[in-house]
Amino acid sequence: MTYKEAIHWLFSTQLFGIKLGLDGPRELLRKYLAFPACGVKVIHVAGTNGKGSTCAFIDSVARASGMRTGLFTSPHLIDYRERIKVAGAEISEDDCTRHLIALRELCESLDTHPTFFEITLALAMRYFTEKECELIVLETGMGGRLDATTAVPADVAVITPIGLDHMQWLGDTIAAIAGEKAGIICAEKPVISAPQEADAERVIAEQANEMRAPLTVVSQPLHGYTLSLIGIHQPWNAAVALAALHAAGICLRYDAVSYGLSHTQWPGRFEVISSGDHKIILDGAHNPHAAKVLAETWQQQYPGKRPTLIFSAVASKDVRGVLEWIAPLACRILLCPVNSPRTLSHEELLEAMPLGDYVVQTLDTFEQAIAAAQTHEDPILIAGSLYLVGQARAHLLGNTYQPSAQ
Repeated sequence: MTYKEAIHWLFSTQLFGIKLGLDGPRELLRKYLAFPACGVKVIHVAGTNGKGSTCAFIDSVARASGMRTGLFTSPHLIDYRERIKVAGAEISEDDCTRHLIALRELCESLDTHPTFFEITLALAMRYFTEKECELIVLETGMGGRLDATTAVPADVAVITPIGLDHMQWLGDTIAAIAGEKAGIICAEKPVISAPQEADAERVIAEQANEMRAPLTVVSQPLHGYTLSLIGIHQPWNAAVALAALHAAGICLRYDAVSYGLSHTQWPGRFEVISSGDHKIILDGAHNPHAAKVLAETWQQQYPGKRPTLIFSAVASKDVRGVLEWIAPLACRILLCPVNSPRTLSHEELLEAMPLGDYVVQTLDTFEQAIAAAQTHEDPILIAGSLYLVGQARAHLLGNTYQPSAQ
């Protein structure tokens, strides 16, 4: 089986959908010998926004401190292998293929076929063991309590800011969603939380108390360090990341922290790319909380400038809530579909559009949208969906895009 064939098989398992629960992942991890070895530290990160940036900060500082790290994140922007990194490098095509061949054979022997996400987690965890990682950083896929990553025993639980997202799965209140996120808390293991809304803070405190898990709520953003990630929220994410590393018992030297924070890479989150005479900003803001942060960061970075906004979104998102924050930034808005079976139509996007002093135009493809945007001199902001950001990034960098439904 070639890499292309292996990936085709893996992506076909997305037809099994999303299954929340830990019995299946535990069985797969056990049979694939993919649980972490004794002595390997695991930091598990849940939350609505900032999970990926926080994971990236943790990984970068740990590597700068001399640790061999495994980083598991989702979704990918361009290439599936972005999800699995050791010491900052993506898993190779050969290693990916080898594991997928073995996992396909194992999956066929099980009573219930594992999901795309469960297979990816098992692949990552076995690969991290092979590569003798000393620290594993796991980003939850969705929620926490029943997310497949929670099948992996963790040494530190981290909860980034909680907002309303994935409500069809996690509940329609902040308290309900916080209950799902707080489900990653392990008995007598430290918990690090970003500042939360009152309802979320209460739920997290109650869960930590019940599990006899010491809880630290980060009360100040990080100052005095240069951060490579742009955004008014990133000093908070960096503070949470350092608190998590400290809770894991990792020695933090000033030089390592300084280097790690200033060299962290996390594409697609207020990422600036130059294309000809244009400055293009990519940001996967796909819920109102993230859109608010994007709007505030734009006003901080580009005061008085109004971009051309290329926007798209997928079903089940609060599109109106996102647009209420970022549409007023723009002088013109170009709507296009995203390469996903869940993409919203032009009509659905227009229905969610708030009134404002901007021109709105619909295009049939992203390629048409970016070409139209580049006929104007304004900076270009591409936002609304990580799928759109991935498609845009691949186009701008000349890479092959691997669309994914999960």
